[in-house]
Amino acid sequence: MANDNSKSERTDRLIADAVRNRLSREAGYRERALKIYPWICGRCAREFSSANLRELTVHHSDHNHDNNPPDGSNWELLCVYCHDNEHARQIEAEAARRRGQNGSAAQRPAPATAQPFANLHDLLRRRQS
Repeated sequence: MANDNSKSERTDRLIADAVRNRLSREAGYRERALKIYPWICGRCAREFSSANLRELTVHHSDHNHDNNPPDGSNWELLCVYCHDNEHARQIEAEAARRRGQNGSAAQRPAPATAQPFANLHDLLRRRQS
C-alpha cells in the first residue's frame, strides 16, 4: 500500500510540475504578445481594454505552443470565440483529411438535382381553377 501512495504522490508531483511549467510558459508569451500587438482580435476586430483583456488569447499560427519567436511571428491575438472557432476548423480539416477528403472536385459530393418546386406553377393553376 505504501508503494501505491508513493506512485500516486510521484504522479501528482509530475502533473503539478507540468501544469506549472505550462502556465509559466503561457504567461511569458502572452505578456510578450500583449506588448507587441494592439489589443484587437485578429479575426473579428473586437477591441479589448484591461477590463476584458482576459478574453483575448494568443493563438499559435503553426499550432506549436513551444514555437515562441521573440518577434511574435507565430502569434495572433484572437478573442476566445474566434480562437475556439479556429481550433474547431482545424479539427474538422484534420478529420476530413483523414477521411481522404482534401477538397478536390473529384471528391466533392454531386450537386443536388432535386427540383421541389418544378411543378408548382401547374399545381397553383389547378387549385385556382
